[in-house]
Parts: sequence; structure tokens; C-alpha cells
Amino acid sequence: MCQFFSSTFIILLGGFLSLVFARQKKFSKVIAVLFLSGGCLLGLLDAAAKLLNPAGASASFRYLDLFFLSFHVDGLSAFFLTAIFAVSLMAAIYSFHYMENEEGGIKTGVNYFFFSVLIASMALVVTAANILSFMISWEMMSLSSFFLVIYSHESAENRKAGYLYFVFTHVGAMFVLAAFGLIYGHTGSFEFAPMAGVPEAVKILIFVLSFIGFGSKAGVFPFHVWLPHAHPAAPSHISAVMSGVMIKTGIYGILRIYAILDFHTPVFGYITLIAGVISGILGVVYALGQHDIKRLLAYHSVENIGIILIGLGIGMIGAATGNPLVAVLGFAGGILHVLNHSVFKSLLFMGAGMVLHQTGTRSIDALGGLLKGMKITGTTFIIGSLAICGLPPFNGFVSEFFIYMGSFKAIPVGSISFAMSVFAIISLAVIGGLALACFTKVVGVVFQGEPRTKAAENVKENGLAMMVPMGCLAAACVIIGVFPKVFIDMALTAVQALGLDYGRVPVEPFGQITGNITFAALLFFVVVLIVMGIRSIYYKNKTTTKSGTWGCGFTQPTVKMQYTGSSYAGSILEFFSAAAPLSEEHPPIKGRFPLKTHYHSHVNDIAELHMKNVVVRPVFYLFDKLRWMQHGDIHLYIGYILLAIVLLLFFI
Repeated sequence: MCQFFSSTFIILLGGFLSLVFARQKKFSKVIAVLFLSGGCLLGLLDAAAKLLNPAGASASFRYLDLFFLSFHVDGLSAFFLTAIFAVSLMAAIYSFHYMENEEGGIKTGVNYFFFSVLIASMALVVTAANILSFMISWEMMSLSSFFLVIYSHESAENRKAGYLYFVFTHVGAMFVLAAFGLIYGHTGSFEFAPMAGVPEAVKILIFVLSFIGFGSKAGVFPFHVWLPHAHPAAPSHISAVMSGVMIKTGIYGILRIYAILDFHTPVFGYITLIAGVISGILGVVYALGQHDIKRLLAYHSVENIGIILIGLGIGMIGAATGNPLVAVLGFAGGILHVLNHSVFKSLLFMGAGMVLHQTGTRSIDALGGLLKGMKITGTTFIIGSLAICGLPPFNGFVSEFFIYMGSFKAIPVGSISFAMSVFAIISLAVIGGLALACFTKVVGVVFQGEPRTKAAENVKENGLAMMVPMGCLAAACVIIGVFPKVFIDMALTAVQALGLDYGRVPVEPFGQITGNITFAALLFFVVVLIVMGIRSIYYKNKTTTKSGTWGCGFTQPTVKMQYTGSSYAGSILEFFSAAAPLSEEHPPIKGRFPLKTHYHSHVNDIAELHMKNVVVRPVFYLFDKLRWMQHGDIHLYIGYILLAIVLLLFFI
């Protein structure tokens, strides 16, 4: 554990020094990026070494002379640490040029300080070995990410996003704390190990409470409401970390509680799979209806959390029904998708950050034609888009293929398991198709066509520190896809830490099939690139002319006649209108010479819509009715305190 704690110390030191030297803005940035990158690289090498050569490591510290803070690294922790340190390393490098236009060194120093706390606390969360160390690390993570979300606190919208995140993350923490309270009540210990001895009925309640609490952090529907507000508010490198790895701590929590409970019932699998299906489908449907590119990517986090949960649900069903192959395929697919999503979602947020950095807008319909001046950004964004759609030869295909195979292998198990497996297969197919539609919309509207506004005209990309991480992440999408064996083995090491005691399950044939498919797809891409290269050489010295696309006889087309994101996705959203109701604002056109008009549409998130009507408004109404208690008389306030003490003494 020495190298692990050294890496977290270096990261925290970098954030602290950045704050100390905040008035020297450039020096503050340099020292922060160097220390954060160095600490992350050290932690990444340590985590990868523990994954490739599995070996547990533990450490314990006395706290307040009463308790112990314990930490332990096993295969599951090491896998999540790999994702955390890899994405944070790329984000730290990316931030150097991304933050250059920010005014005020103090503000930048504060950002790097909380960024360092976020990275360190995420690493501590996935290594915590008892209740106290877990909750302290969890609160550090929640508070640091809150301050990063409200970085641009001058905006009322960003402050609202921060408060919403703060409420949801702490409500989720209360559910987790309630689950830990049940554990302590039955075991009398802060350690995780005695949890296996809790009665089975209590184990189910513990799992449900934990699932709600951790699901709120992961962005599981309907606890995802904070997510599409918080990700667009935060700086893009922070969005990459929050979406890429921070929400995965919720997935880690679900897996860790499941492993410690050591209770394999199909109920856990059904809960997880159903939540995954709903999150996956509705997440991508809501993404289709977004006009803000970062908000769209935030909803795709909900979708991919759904895919991960489908894999974990299949794994839990396999473990409960005594089918080791189904269990390992499901768990391995879900856990590998944690890493894959971390890679391609961070890449996409960084691409969106470059677009925002150069154009000053997140509006999809205000962009267009960016690929001409932003070739690296456009190319890497397209690679990330293909990866998130689960297409070979990219990494998203590998993990989704394993989940598919686990679902198909679970079909013969039993009647309910059969229905759940078919449900998972159909849902994965629907999610993949909708994701493809969504990213053809994004790439087509943002990077192709012609600039729709002045913000998108003559845009060029710059900032080597921003482009290098995007190139590395794009390369990782291809490498994991084409050479999946090492990464599948890493996921299998993490599965072994769940304590299923299956020994060696023969999953190598599935890994080989996956590698063959992705390699064939890579050959196809190589052939296409060779043909394009030959064509460019052949036409090199020839005269070429450019002209507009034939417009069916119309001779004066304008950029306003291009597809918008709304028109492209309109027919699909109409099909899902029951789950994604559309609000439209368009005044009627009147008269022979009508005045200028406008059209605005918004896809409503039913969870957010109903939470306002069912939860928020009644709560506000109740507190308005209780406002008479807050009258400003200190004597009555002291009376309230005395009354509360008397009542507590009476009940005790």
C-alpha cells in the first residue's frame, strides 16, 4: 500500500501547492498539472501491477484513539483504481490549456485543489475496508465534486445545478448510512467482514438501501436527476472525470456490498437488471432530445450505467441459479464496461470541451462544419462515438458482446430467468440502435455540413495539452477493442474478488471470438483508408472543382435549410413520447406579411417532472405552512430545544 498512499499524497500536495501559489497563475497551473499527473501515473502503474499479478495489500490507521481507518486493495479495487488514475491523468494534462482563458489565479488554484481532493477521495473510496473509512472518503468525494460543479458560480443555472447535486448526493449518502446502520446494529462492528452473518431478510433490505444510495451517485433512473444539470455546469475536464469515473464509485459500492453480503438470490439480479434496462433505454431517449452537447453526453452516462447494470444483473442471476459461465460473462462484461465507458466518455467530454473552448457555445444547433478546421477533435470524437455505440473494432463492442453472450447463455436457466435474459437482449439492441441514431445526429450536425452561426465559422483547434489526451484515449478505444485479451483478464481478476469461488471458468473462447470480430472490422477500416489514400494520390495533380449539393432545382440554399438536431430526432422521440413528453413553443404565424417568429422545443425528463410535482412542491408547501414556527423569538426557540430534550428522555 506504500505506493498507493504515496500517489494520493503527491496528488493532494499538487492541489495544495496550486492553492498556495494561486496568485502566480501560470506557475500554479504548471505545478498542479505536474504533481497531479505524476501522482496519477504512479497510482496507475501500481494498480495495473496488482491487476496483472494479483496480490492483496492492506493498511490500517488509528483514528481519534477510538477507531481504525482500514484500507485494502484487491482485484476489484485495483480495477477501479486503474480507471480512476488513467482518466484523471488525462484530465489533468487536458486542463493545462483548457484553463488558460480563465480569469483569476485564485479561482484556478481552488479548482485544482478540489480536483486533487476528488481524485484522492475516489481512490480512497474504492480501497476503504470498513464503514468509517468508506463514509469519510465518500463525503470528501461528494463535497469536493460539489465545489467543482459550482466553479462558475456567477451563473444562477450553475448554482442551481450545484445545489441539486448536493441534495441528491447527500440523500443518497443517507440511504448508504442507513444500510451501514443496519449492519452495525446486527454485527456491532464497523468492519465489513461480519456482514455475511446478518439474517437473510435483513441482507435484502441492506442491498435495496445500498442500491438506492449508490444508484443516486451512479445516476440510475430515477435518481439521475442531478446528472444532466451538474455535468454541463462543471469545466469539461471535471465533467470527464465525474462522468468517466466518479459515478462508477456507485457501481463499485453496489458490487462491494453484493460481495460482502455473500447472499446469492435472484432478487438482487432482477432489481439490478430492471433498473439497468430502464436507465439504459430512457437515458439514450432523453439524450436524443437534447440541444446542449454536454447535457446530451450526461444523459449517455445514464444509458451506459444502465448497460453496466444489465451486465451485473445477468451475473447475479447466473450466480443465484448456479450457472458459473453466465455469472462470469455477466460480471466480466459489466465490469469491463466500467473501464470502456471511462475511456470513451472522457474522450467525448474532452471533445465537447474543445468545441466549447473554441466556439464559446454548447448549443448543437449553433454549430456545424467543425471537422474542416478541427480535424483531430473531429476524428477522435467520431472514434469515441463509434465506441459508445458498441461497434467493432472499438472497446465498447468488447464489453457489450460479453453481456450479450451472458444473456444468451442464461436463456435455458428457468422461466423467470428466461424472460429476464430475453428482456436484457432486446433492451441492449434497442439501446445500441438509439445510441447510433443519437451520435449520427451529433456528428452530422456539429462536425459536418456548414456553420450555422458566426460562432462556428473559421474555427481552429489549438492547445497541444488538450489534443494529446484525446489522441491517447482514442488510441485506447482501438487498442482495447482489437487486443481485448489483457483487458478481459483484468476484468476476470476483478470478478474473482467478488468471492464466487468458481475457479477457472472457460471464457477464453468468447474472448477469442471477440478479438476475431474486432480484428476483421479493423481490417475493413484499413482497406477503406488505403482506398482513400490511393484516391487522394491519384487526384493529387488533377484539377478539382467544388460546387453545392443539388437542391432539387432550388438555386439559393442557406445554412438554415440543414437538418437540425430536433428535426433529425423528431420521429424517434415521437415514438417514445409517453416516456419523453415534448414541450413546444411556437407562436402562430399570422397575416400576409408575418413578423419574425421562433420555435423552441424541450424534451421533458419524466423523473424530474414528477419529482417536482410529487416531491418538491408538496415539501415546499408543507414548509410554507410551518413558517409560523420561525418567528424570531429566541425564548420560544429555547423552549423548542427543551421540549425536544424532554421528549427524547421520555422515549429513551
